[in-house]
Amino acid sequence: MRTGVRTWPFQGRWQWTVAALAAGLIFSGGLPSRIAPGVQLATSIGAGREPLRQDPVPSASRPEEPPPTGGVADLLGRWNITGEGAYGDHVYWLEVRQDENGALRGSFLNRRGGLIPLAQVGLEDSELRFEIRPRPNAPREVHRARVEEGRLLGRMTAEDGSREIPSREIPWIGERPPQWGTHNANGRFRLGTPVQLFDGETLQNWLPRDPSQPLGWTIADGAMRNEDRANNLVSRHHFENFRIRAEYSIAEKSNSGIFLRGRYELQIVDDAGQVPGPQGHMALYSRVAPALNASLPAGQWQVVEATIVGNRLTVDLNGKRVHDNIVLDGITGGAIDSREGAPGPVMIQGDHGKVAFRRITVTPIVGARR
Repeated sequence: MRTGVRTWPFQGRWQWTVAALAAGLIFSGGLPSRIAPGVQLATSIGAGREPLRQDPVPSASRPEEPPPTGGVADLLGRWNITGEGAYGDHVYWLEVRQDENGALRGSFLNRRGGLIPLAQVGLEDSELRFEIRPRPNAPREVHRARVEEGRLLGRMTAEDGSREIPSREIPWIGERPPQWGTHNANGRFRLGTPVQLFDGETLQNWLPRDPSQPLGWTIADGAMRNEDRANNLVSRHHFENFRIRAEYSIAEKSNSGIFLRGRYELQIVDDAGQVPGPQGHMALYSRVAPALNASLPAGQWQVVEATIVGNRLTVDLNGKRVHDNIVLDGITGGAIDSREGAPGPVMIQGDHGKVAFRRITVTPIVGARR
């Protein structure tokens, strides 16, 4: 039995991308010399990383006010979590609640997949402790953490019974989500210059999620199609508030996804005629089911139009409203990072099933009335 509170060294968290921002017009062909308002441009995934703590935090993305201080109260609420050091690509999300009897409850997002209700959340040696088992017969993953200067400092250790596996220990840091304020995805906006992320001809506006692997996408007949286990496509452009319109076709029994700001997945799946659910077509994956099933049969071209402003989202699928100004409570599985207050790319999932896109257009929102 451990006693006391253990401390661990933590290094600064690293940013995913460095983007160039300037006012002007969007480019046509090649790399841009001037970028439209509301758009940032990344030249590579992870290029030129700088310590996050050295950057000023924009007023629109300040951490939310922490809950009342003192003991358990410091732990309550939501946390955006990122692995430290070599585990900087490990992204998690945690919510800690207290029921009417004072018992701790929680939900956890374990990098990929859906939101997991936590069966056991408690305090041990003055640390928060919870555990998950990501797959049947896999070692359980035990997380321990404490609050220090407003951040949640923790580590995950893979354990098999009483045996700990030190090589699987992952240090992480949790921070509070942004103060979003009041937003309305159905509001009146001033729109910027549309950005054609894909026009049926070239992939020049996309980067691979995993630069060490082939892209795995080809263009034929005006559409881009993925090969088996292709890379996820990440747009060079980063956006904050925007509208996106995409035309796509999903293969039979296949699935893909569109990640807004690289953090919120709109699920694409072959489910025409089925009851809508949190893993259904155009669900905010594992979090919010679509209001209705507007899917067309596999192989047909479908159209999604989505508007994201702050933490609000409205989505139309094939001309029918499936999300109406819903609240984005947190990131979804597979997110690029957990920096919810920052602009982010559009990401297309290519490593799941077969999908084709023939148009993807993003229109930045450069003025939004709250």
